[in-house]
Amino acid sequence: MKQVENSFIITGFVAKDAEIRTFTNNDVARFPMTIGRKETKDNATNRVSAFINVEAWRKSGSASFELLKKGTLLTIEGYLKPEEWTDKNGVKQNCIKFVAKKFYEAVEKPEKAEKPQPKTRAKKQKEAA
Repeated sequence: MKQVENSFIITGFVAKDAEIRTFTNNDVARFPMTIGRKETKDNATNRVSAFINVEAWRKSGSASFELLKKGTLLTIEGYLKPEEWTDKNGVKQNCIKFVAKKFYEAVEKPEKAEKPQPKTRAKKQKEAA
C-alpha cells in the first residue's frame, strides 16, 4: 500500500501575536492565522475567510519566533496532527492541529492588471483608412 504524506502549505496573516512557552529543551509558539480565498458562484465573487490555529515547535534557543507578530503575511509548511481527549464531563473531544515545520515571510503577489482587449477587425479597418 502506498503511504501518503500528511502535509500542507498555506499562506495567510498572523491574526494575533504568538503565545510562546518555553520548556527545558523546546519552545512552542501558538498563534491563529487568517486564511482566505475567492469563491465564485452565479457570477458573484466573494471572499471566504477562516481562522486556523497553528503551533510551531523549536529546540530552545535554535530559532526565532520573531515573525509571529500580528499582521505578518506568512507561508507555513507543516503537517496536520489529530488530537483526542476526554473532557471533565467524560465526553470524547477531538481537533486537528496545524503544526508548522517551516514558516517564512510570504511574497505578496501584485494585483492582476486588466488585460487589454484585442482590437476587432472593424476597428482595424477604420484605423487603416
